[in-house]
Formats: sequence, structure tokens, C-alpha cells
Amino acid sequence: MTSPKPETLLDLLEVGKPGDIALLAPDGPSLTYEDLRRQVHDLGEQLRGLGVAREDRVLFALPNGIEAIVAFLGVSSVATAGPLNPGYRPEEFRFYMEDTSHKALITPADDGEAARGVALDGVLQIAASCDSDGAVTLTCRQPASCATTERPAPDDPALVLHTSGTTSRPKRVPLRHKNLAASAVNIRDTYALTPEDVSLCVMPLFHVHGIVASLLAALLSGGTVVAPPRFSANGFWPMAERYGVSWFTAVPSMHQALLARSANQPPAVPQELRFIRSCSSPLAADVMLAMEDRFGVPALEAYGMTEAAHQMTSNPLPPGERLPGSVGPGTGVEVAIMDDAGRLLPGGDRGEVVIRGRNVIDGYEDNPQANADSFAGGWFRTGDEGTLDEQGYLTLTGRLKELINRSGEKISPWELDQVLMAHPAVAEAVCFAAPHPMHGEEPAAAVVLAGAATERDLIRHCRDRVAAFKAPRKIHILDQIPKTATGKVQRRLVAEAVLGTNA
Repeated sequence: MTSPKPETLLDLLEVGKPGDIALLAPDGPSLTYEDLRRQVHDLGEQLRGLGVAREDRVLFALPNGIEAIVAFLGVSSVATAGPLNPGYRPEEFRFYMEDTSHKALITPADDGEAARGVALDGVLQIAASCDSDGAVTLTCRQPASCATTERPAPDDPALVLHTSGTTSRPKRVPLRHKNLAASAVNIRDTYALTPEDVSLCVMPLFHVHGIVASLLAALLSGGTVVAPPRFSANGFWPMAERYGVSWFTAVPSMHQALLARSANQPPAVPQELRFIRSCSSPLAADVMLAMEDRFGVPALEAYGMTEAAHQMTSNPLPPGERLPGSVGPGTGVEVAIMDDAGRLLPGGDRGEVVIRGRNVIDGYEDNPQANADSFAGGWFRTGDEGTLDEQGYLTLTGRLKELINRSGEKISPWELDQVLMAHPAVAEAVCFAAPHPMHGEEPAAAVVLAGAATERDLIRHCRDRVAAFKAPRKIHILDQIPKTATGKVQRRLVAEAVLGTNA
């Protein structure tokens, strides 16, 4: 029997058997596939009744759980979904709202004041609530005319996300139904997911990792997604054992937290657990081996990015070979190495990692310069440096882009530059990545002052304006910012000068 290959997210939802459990909230309601399909249809109808049409965008800031999942699938069935981190500060919400033309904003009925408080004039403000049976309803006080929307086509946008820029504002990434469906197929096939599998979704559902790997691939398999409101190292294994979790995917810092928590007493790992997946930031070889020793199952590192609708490569399940330090071969995605001139390099040579496949975007939105820089001869330039061995296994050796990767969250140093430059005492500001033992990297900054301010003042200024994970923990006050011989600022050089050559 041939595994189904959906073209849209609605196709993807048709795979699960009607009576099987699709979604489950710990200590809360559960939805069968029949329930989920009905709710997605009903929510789409509610949005049509509010005048939302295919060309519209609907932003939402909802915590992990059934509401966020139904909202995403319902919105994408009739329009384009734009999930936002519910932990953003008002200034961050305002940026994404202004940058993403949208028809409506969905927030929790009992929360979401930070987002609602900066909502743009004319935008429909919708409150989402979920009852004890898992039924999600929308409430909107503003009148709107009914819209007619056809079933989505493969080329219709389903999701819009932002990818952080290094020297300019974040770029909008429109992901089409076909991109997301293709990536979900790749992930399902890579890990041989079946209706018997149970996924524990601990990645945030405003992040492509959580949306595609934790959610869509699991639903495409016909399996069950357990969706707690947040990750907790303390409660993780009891929850996994309680629900018979067979796999989960997370960032390395979460894996390290689970290792640290189980250092004194081995956890009760569910007997159903088949493998653990790691993605979104580098997994140290010693951490991978420690995970396998402690938890008794293969630890599989994968490589993904927003522009590829998440997964591009992965170490395979046994009996396939998994290589510590490698992110594995392409998974339904062509992977190659390219030089600066756009020439493909032979195996073993180091250069920029490039990809192509049905999961990869056609281009950034309204950004011709980024598209000219990022596409070459039909290949997408990832901005990562690496090598391919004779078996096609990819090893990443560095980043050409200067994004800060904190536990899989890509942070724009340019965005933090702008935040610091808004302080009246700051004359110059350069943000960069600093090493961190748990998160891999974290934001740091170097500033030159034109007035009186302390490091504590500047850190507080940042924390008042950006989400906690973005705010620099260390800000170095300098007499001058290190520059190249031609007077240019290079973040790597600033980091080396401030932190030392091993930074």
C-alpha cells in the first residue's frame, strides 16, 4: 500500500481514522480525528462569517494546546495563518502586526492583553476559548460581511513566518500548503511514523519545528499528538510514560535539561519510546551519546530551517547509520555544497549548504534583494557552511549568516541593535552571539555611550522591549567599536575582540 502524499493541510487531516485520538491535552480534553476535522471545518466557517477570505492573513498569539492547533489548521483552511509568540512584548507584537498585513487577530479569551493593546485599527479582534470537551469557539464583537472561500490549493499560502535578519529587518517567509505537506511527508517517512505512534509536542507552536515536526508529521501518520501547555523537565517523563509516548522532538537545551534532571535517578522511560529527535541547533556528540546511554533509544539529529518548511536532513533510524556530529543525509530534499561563485563543489569540499525540493519556498515576500542573494541556479542558499561525505551525510562546520541561535530560536542581531540604539545614551551598538553551555548561544552586545548609562540600565531597557529570550545578558561598554580596515563593522570581529579569539 502506498503511503498517501497530501498536497494541502486539509488532505493531511484525512489520513487518520475517524475514531482514533488525534489530539490530547494532559489532564484535559482529547479530540478524535473526526472531532478535529469537524472543528477545523467549523472554525473555517466562523472565519468566513467574519469576512475572512483566502487572500487574507489571520495572526494569532495562543499558548500551546488544542486551541492553538485548531486555530492554525482552521485559519490555514480558509486564509493564511500567522502564529506569534504569546510571550512577546507589546513593541514586538506591534512590529509583526505592522509588517504582516492581516485581517484579524486571535488571542485567548482570558489573556492576550499585550497583543490586543497594540492591535491595528480596523483589524478584527477575535477571542478563542476551549471548553472541557475540547470544542474551540471564536468570539468577535466587530461586524463583518461573509466571505466565500474555496478549498485551499497546493500553491495557496498556508503559513507566514519571519526569519531573523543579520543586517536588516526580519524577512517574511510565506509557506505554501505544498511546502508544508511535502515536509510533513518527508518527516513521516524518515522516522517510519504510523498510527500507533504517540508524539509529545513540547516545541512551541509558533515555531516551524513545532508546527511541522511535532504536529503535522504526527497527524499525517494518523498517530496521536499529546500537547501540554509548556515543556517541563520535572514532569516530562511521568507524562511520557502516562501516555505511552513513542517519540518526541526538541532542541538540544531541552535534551540537556532532561539529562541533568535524570543525573541522580534514571527516569521511567516509556517502553513504547522508539527514538528521540533533536533539531534547530547543533547537538553536541557527547550529549547525543549520553542521551542514548541514559534513555536507551537512538538519538537522531536533524537539520531544518523555516525556508525549507523545517526538515532538510536527518540521521536515520537503525539499521541506518547515525553519525555523531553529522546531521545526516537529505530526507526527500536535494542537498549540495556551493562556492561563492555559485558552482557546485565535489564531495568533501567545504562551502555553503544549498538545497532544493518541494518543501522549499519560492522566495521571500516583497524582498527582491534577499531573493537575489538567497537563490542561485534553482538552489536555495542556507547561509550555513558544511561538507558532504561519500554517503551524502552532511556535517555543518559554521554559519555564514550571523544570526544568534539560542536553543533553536533565531534572534536577529540587527533587531537588538535597533532596540539599544533607541536608548538616549547609546551612540553605537553591535549585538552578536556569545557561547552558552545550555543554549548553545545567547545574545550579547557591545555599545559606545554618548551619555550616562550602566550595563544594568541597558539590560533593563532591552528586557522592557523584547521577549526575555532575546534580551542580552551581557552588554560590554567600550570606548569604540572594533572595525575593519575599511571602517566596516563585522559582528564576528566584535565578538572576537570582546570575548576573545575562542568565542
